[in-house]
Amino acid sequence: DKATDPSIPEENWECIQQFCDQVNADTEGPSLALRLLAHKIQSPQEREALRALTVLETCVNNCGDRFHSEIAKFRFLNELIKVLSPKYYGIWSSEKVKSRVTEVIFSWTVWFPQEVKIRDAYQMLKKQGIVKEDPNLPEDKILPPPSPRPQNSIFDTDEEKSKLLARLLRSSHPEDLQAANQLIQSVVREEQEKSAQVSRRVSTISEVSENVKHMEELLESYRRQELSPADQETLQTLSQRCEKLRPLLFRLASEAVADEEVLAEILQANDQLTRALGQYRQVVASQ
Repeated sequence: DKATDPSIPEENWECIQQFCDQVNADTEGPSLALRLLAHKIQSPQEREALRALTVLETCVNNCGDRFHSEIAKFRFLNELIKVLSPKYYGIWSSEKVKSRVTEVIFSWTVWFPQEVKIRDAYQMLKKQGIVKEDPNLPEDKILPPPSPRPQNSIFDTDEEKSKLLARLLRSSHPEDLQAANQLIQSVVREEQEKSAQVSRRVSTISEVSENVKHMEELLESYRRQELSPADQETLQTLSQRCEKLRPLLFRLASEAVADEEVLAEILQANDQLTRALGQYRQVVASQ
């Protein structure tokens, strides 16, 4: 009650931290805490509901895997969904509370991708039109670090950032939690860009391989003058697409200069592309 008291102007961070400590100390702490928090989040008093959401997010930051496994159960997720659903409390919950609940569930889909029920619950909200689009998480939003963190995470390889994050998340000061959130979000952006680079590389190299194979088959028929007009058009289209893939490979190579193995893979794809285009020019010109 003290941690979510709507009558005081600011969050009582001492009480919030004590609440987290009690959750960690009690064997039934996570499940009991979430029953209490669900009731507060569904409060008709906007400030009380928002305070309860702050306590919830702080628990996710500080109460570990036992708490994470409880928030990922439909039993609790359904209580959050009731706040958004017009069939339940959504008809009188404030827009601010509903927006915050949406942000909380969306942030969990980012931080706990292995929890299928969280993703399913969020996708159901989108499918039903209750959530129209993914929210932009505000800079001052408290977010937990991913748990478990993906292998080869920046936090695993950058000891300085890892120590800084651990220190900030242990703090009960709002400004430290805000700094932790900004650090996490910057790392997520870096890892998302890395993931996008890998995706682009895999997709491009796969396309090169398929196009080269198809071109070689068509060129063989072309040499024997067994190519239909439609296949001749396909061959020309393939050659044009392969020409456009070359600058993509050059860009991928420039991104991968620090990784010899990846760079070798890209250069090998480029050699295949160059050879196929050379054969195309030679065969078509000779005919």
